[in-house]
Amino acid sequence: MSDVARVARVSLMTVSRVLREPDKVLDVTRERVDAAIRQTGYVHNALAGGLRSQGRTKVVAAVVPSVRNSLFAGTLQGLADALRADGLRLALGDSDYSKAEETALIRAFLSLRPSGLVVHDAIRSTALRSVLARAAIPVVEVGDLSRRPFDLAVSYSNRLAAATMTRHLLERGYRRIGFVSLSPRLTRRALERLTGFETALREAGLEPDPELIAEAQPGFAEGGRTLVELVARRARPADAVFFAGDVHGIGAILEARRQGWDVPGKVAIAAFDDVEIAPEITPALTCLRIPRYEIGFEAGRRIIARLHGDPDESTRAVDLGFRLIVRAST
Repeated sequence: MSDVARVARVSLMTVSRVLREPDKVLDVTRERVDAAIRQTGYVHNALAGGLRSQGRTKVVAAVVPSVRNSLFAGTLQGLADALRADGLRLALGDSDYSKAEETALIRAFLSLRPSGLVVHDAIRSTALRSVLARAAIPVVEVGDLSRRPFDLAVSYSNRLAAATMTRHLLERGYRRIGFVSLSPRLTRRALERLTGFETALREAGLEPDPELIAEAQPGFAEGGRTLVELVARRARPADAVFFAGDVHGIGAILEARRQGWDVPGKVAIAAFDDVEIAPEITPALTCLRIPRYEIGFEAGRRIIARLHGDPDESTRAVDLGFRLIVRAST
């Protein structure tokens, strides 16, 4: 906070007032402090006094990209369980993979004075970061292990996970490896996974083939569609396809069975997340297992610790990792 005060050329008391009671500060002063916050990257975390005593509700808000996608259920369950133990409740918003909707939801939740906020994607908007800094509540990012989280991050590295799966496929002898994900324009996680995939290929002396990289809409059918596209409609077809989500991977295995293709004989299939059905289908799906429940629970625990002013909770980024689960599909 002292850096903000120095850059803005105001007192510490003025910075504190801007963060806690911005309506009581002159516009010109507030704008100068906001600019200093952006310049210094300051995140207010001096919450030892307890936010609830300042009129906060006993609610923590969470914004996820889609409530239709069961992948987020584990994280939300872990978060709700952790919060419930401290008398807090969870409020949920669905952004439908829209940054504008995510911002609108966050602003709406902040007007309800929550005790904390959990978001899936990193907070990158300068304007939104300024608003959240003034709100002075714990904010946890859970979708990726950001190098510089806005406040706190509890997650794993999408890039490292994707590279790990790609190396597994390379070690199995596959060289024409396809990659399917949601559009990187929808979610940065898709871009991080694509980057990890391409990095592992280049480390092995292979240049990624744009003909083997495809985007898909959400849904099982899209996994099947893109599998056919990469295997049956390419002059040099894929001998393995890495799907950046289990829904697409499962859809691909179902489509391979309809086509009469042997998996992994004709094409190997791997995916990301390890949902409950992944080991039950035939062939069982090779996956990256993400500790969704644990991520949600730890995010809740970090919020609670911050609210109670726990001095031991100083780590801003918590890496809960991932596991490569090798099954019959590769």
